[in-house]
Parts: sequence; structure tokens; C-alpha cells
Amino acid sequence: MEAEIFVPFVFFGFLAAVILVPVLAKERTKRSAHDLISQAMARGQALEPGLVSQLTQNMLDEGNRARKSLGNGVILLALAIGFAAAGYVAGGFDEDARHGMLIPAIILGSVGLAFTVLAVFDFATRKRA
Repeated sequence: MEAEIFVPFVFFGFLAAVILVPVLAKERTKRSAHDLISQAMARGQALEPGLVSQLTQNMLDEGNRARKSLGNGVILLALAIGFAAAGYVAGGFDEDARHGMLIPAIILGSVGLAFTVLAVFDFATRKRA
């Protein structure tokens, strides 16, 4: 395999591993904790109040997901605007500036817009108590 093809594959593989491995490890830890608790409850063992409050706190933190998504979306949109402005300042949107700065701006802007739309959708569909 040539270096022009191999290097991007290695980079994106590394990037995916850096992002996915901690997320998968966290989910596996949560799943094993919940399995352990369900087994204890099935045997009739009493649960400690500290353990229940810790699990409840994790669920409350996950309930703020829409706010975190909106924050991530705003930050990514601001970065996209910053990249576009830097491209304009660097070269006035000539050919090099478009390829060098607008491509990351478009990628960041589309991901930021997706986060924002998901946050709005989450706010709109959340059940009011």
C-alpha cells in the first residue's frame, strides 16, 4: 500500500480509536454495574443508599444531554465561522484559501449544525413534568 493512502488510514484509525475506546469502556462499566445490581436485587440483597444515589446522579447528568449538545453545536459553529474568517483574511477566498480553510469550516459547521438540531429536537420531544 502506498504512503499517500496508508497515512490517512492510520490517522483516521487512530482518531477513531481515541474517540471510541473511552466511550465503549465507559458503557461497558455502566452495563456491568447495572448487571451486578440486578443480580443483587434478584437475590434479595439490600442496596446501599450511596450506590443508588451515585447511579441516580449519573442518570441526572445524562439528562442534561440536550444542553451539552447545544453547547457543543454553538462551539463548533463558532469554530467554523473562525476558520472561514481566517481563510478570508489569509487569502480573500482565492483557490488556496478555499481548500485550506473552508473545507474544515464546512466540516465543523455541518457537525455543529447537527449538534444544534439534535439539541433542539431533544428539547422539543422531552416530556414536561
